[in-house]
Amino acid sequence: MSAPPKTELKAAREEEQMIRAAVRDADPASLGPGRCIAQAIHAAALLDLLSDPAVSDPIYDLPRPFTEASIANWIGECEQQRRRGEGLLFLTRDPQGVIAGYSKITVWPERSSAELAGALRAAYQSTGSGGAGAFHTFAWIFDTLHVRLICLTAALDNVRSTRLIDRAGFVRMGERDAIRPDGSVRRSIYWELTSDAWHEMMSRGGVG
Repeated sequence: MSAPPKTELKAAREEEQMIRAAVRDADPASLGPGRCIAQAIHAAALLDLLSDPAVSDPIYDLPRPFTEASIANWIGECEQQRRRGEGLLFLTRDPQGVIAGYSKITVWPERSSAELAGALRAAYQSTGSGGAGAFHTFAWIFDTLHVRLICLTAALDNVRSTRLIDRAGFVRMGERDAIRPDGSVRRSIYWELTSDAWHEMMSRGGVG
């Protein structure tokens, strides 16, 4: 399960309400082509994506064991989060309509903070598309959802994600125990980045 960031921000009531409304009203098309909000009809296709260990093994908060029913339940839970203004589950479809990846955004409106998790099909990994997509999504979360902080975690042995997150300018803040839905623990590297720091990097020419 996602844990709130280590840094405890306090959002004013107006800010919290703005964030919740932005999450509820978020248009996946504003994130890029092929994006959609996950719905029950996508359960089988999302199961196909996550059944590949190269996609799902590094991610701690997925609804294991993977079955069409567990994925459908997860999609339903994410939809309830969206309606409360506390999360989004987006899918990315390739030009043939196949689910090529997903993005799970968890939001704590009362803390003006969010967390991003996600994955791409193995065929798209290590091609540069994942990094470009992640940087674009970081900007979208700050600018569209109006949060002031993003936190991220990655398993200690997840070299690819660690390099990407470091390159994006996130600040390492030690480690934390990431709790899987089955109660088991994954030790993870932990990062944070503020919207002010992100926009400062953008003003100086971007990341990388």
